[in-house]
Amino acid sequence: MAGIYIHVPFCARRCLYCDFFSNTDRSYKEAYLRAIIREAELRQGYLAGETVETVYFGGGTPSQLQAADFRLIFDRLQEVYNLSACNEITLEANPDDLTPTYLESLKGLPFNRLSMGIQSFKDADLRFLNRRHTAAQSIEVVSRCREQFDNISIDLMYGLPGQTLYEWEKNLETAVASGVNHISAYHLIYEEGTALYALKEAGKVIPVSEETSVAMFSRLIDVLTAAGFVHYEISNFGKPGYFSRHNSSYWTGRNYLGMGPSAHSFNGESREWNVSSLPAYMAGIEEGIPDVTVERLDLYTRYNEFVITGLRTMEGISMAVLEEAFGRRLYDYCRCQAEKYLKEGLLQRDDNRLKLTRQGIFVSDGIMSDLLWV
Repeated sequence: MAGIYIHVPFCARRCLYCDFFSNTDRSYKEAYLRAIIREAELRQGYLAGETVETVYFGGGTPSQLQAADFRLIFDRLQEVYNLSACNEITLEANPDDLTPTYLESLKGLPFNRLSMGIQSFKDADLRFLNRRHTAAQSIEVVSRCREQFDNISIDLMYGLPGQTLYEWEKNLETAVASGVNHISAYHLIYEEGTALYALKEAGKVIPVSEETSVAMFSRLIDVLTAAGFVHYEISNFGKPGYFSRHNSSYWTGRNYLGMGPSAHSFNGESREWNVSSLPAYMAGIEEGIPDVTVERLDLYTRYNEFVITGLRTMEGISMAVLEEAFGRRLYDYCRCQAEKYLKEGLLQRDDNRLKLTRQGIFVSDGIMSDLLWV
């Protein structure tokens, strides 16, 4: 089973913190659609005939496309990849795009999962982040979407400058009360090149303390697990039966094809990514030679990715699979490096699987780093 990711690069405006590839010039839309359809044809051999189980429209802001645009893409995907076995098709959307008229237009399209970039239920936070919607809109839109979608995920952000633990708790309580069945929560990151990073460098915003960050993450786990969510990946919580199947494919090493500018692909042996330029992307597709960078993955790189992605999940990493896929030398290395964390209670070994404990999640970056082959 494999997945398809389609990057929709259009945004009405840039968020303060975003470092994903996006473009606010909508005049490219028609040419972009032609390129996506053509890329689907050009790269049909990449998945080597594997059955496509998930499709994910990410961005950017995919909800900047209209129903007719999606229909063009789905028609070609069905012709080239056969989506009859697809069980999860996700649309990322901004709350203010999901008007009653827009939602009505999506009926008849195969979307069965909606992922909304809420980020916060506090208006001051949304203004700071340069989001387009309000807190009231978010609550109203989630309620409206639940009438049409059973599977709804929302993104939340914590660790904002000046944000208090109390305010974060209120965000979580509102999220739980909304009735959604999946929540992705991310700490604000000051990515170089973003407007937010420039503000930090100029001393105009001050990141929250490490102590506050840890307290917020701890409260995130406590509130959501008490509400029936399963903490199945470091940043992701889902009700049983509502884990993201598409994103889980990234963490479990399954193959996926990424289409659109800056999109990444993986087939087990190599990783490749499209150029992060809309004109260059479209020119390459038009010429029949996609502008793609390819990285061949050697044994040690694949081992490192296996460790990093697997330890992020509640299943951890299978030591049996590790030995079979990477050999006894790397198996012994991993076991040796993990020993001190097992003794400290930061890792646990359960049914021959190596997993982070609750305490280990808070220092997961350091643990993963020590298990990597350098």
